[in-house]
Amino acid sequence: MPLVVLCGRPGSGKSRRAAELREALGGPEREAHVVAEAEGGRAALRAEVERRLSRRDVVIVDAGNELRSIRYELYCAARQAGTARCLLHCAGGAGGPDEPPFEEPDPSCRWDRPLFTVRGEEPLPLGAIRAALFESAPPPPHRATRTQPLQSCGFLHQLDRVTQDVLAAVLAAQRSGAQPGETIRVPGVAEGLVLSRPVSVAELSRLRRQFISYTKMQPSDENMPQLASMFLQYLSRSIQ
Repeated sequence: MPLVVLCGRPGSGKSRRAAELREALGGPEREAHVVAEAEGGRAALRAEVERRLSRRDVVIVDAGNELRSIRYELYCAARQAGTARCLLHCAGGAGGPDEPPFEEPDPSCRWDRPLFTVRGEEPLPLGAIRAALFESAPPPPHRATRTQPLQSCGFLHQLDRVTQDVLAAVLAAQRSGAQPGETIRVPGVAEGLVLSRPVSVAELSRLRRQFISYTKMQPSDENMPQLASMFLQYLSRSIQ
C-alpha cells in the first residue's frame, strides 16, 4: 500500500501531521504505520520503510528528509514495491546551526511529486492525498525487476565513472592532510563535502556500492548532471 513521505525543518510540525495522517488514512480495511527517525540514521530508516511496505498498509515516514538524495531513495523503495506515494512538505520551522541544510522539494523532480505543502495550522488536503494514494494508477514495473534496457548502459557507465571520481577526490584530499570540518572539493561540482571524521577506503567503497544500487534502480538521462551532487549528499548524510 502507499507511502507518504513527510519532509521539513525541525519544528515544522511533521510529527503532528504524521499523527493526523495515521488517524485519517488508517481504518478497518488497512493499517497506517508511522516510521520515525531513530538510532541508526538514514540506513535504519530506509530499511524499516522497506520492511513495512506491503500491498495492504499505509506507511508514513515522519522524518526531516532534508536532502533530495534521501527522498530519491524512498521514491525508489516505493517504485520497487509497486505502490503509490506522495510527499507532504511541512513548511516553516527553523533549523539550528548543527542541522543539515534543507533542500526545498521541487515538483519538477519526479521523486518530489505528487507534492502537498501545509503551513502552520492549515488543514491537511486529505481529499487530494487520498486521491494520489488510492485512486492513481499503480506505477509501472520497476526497472530493477526487469532486464536493463540497452539505452541505460550510458547512464550506468556515467554513474560508475562519476562515483569513482568523487571517491578519488575524497581520498586524495585526506591523503593531502584534509582535517575533519574542512570542505573537500570535487572538480566540476559546486557543492563540497564536509567530513566529521576520517573515512577509510573500505567505508567509502561500501557507500559507493549502496548509492549505485539505489540509483541504478531508475536509470534516467535526467539524473546525469546531478549524479556527483547526489553522491556527495549521500556521503554527507551517511558519514556521521
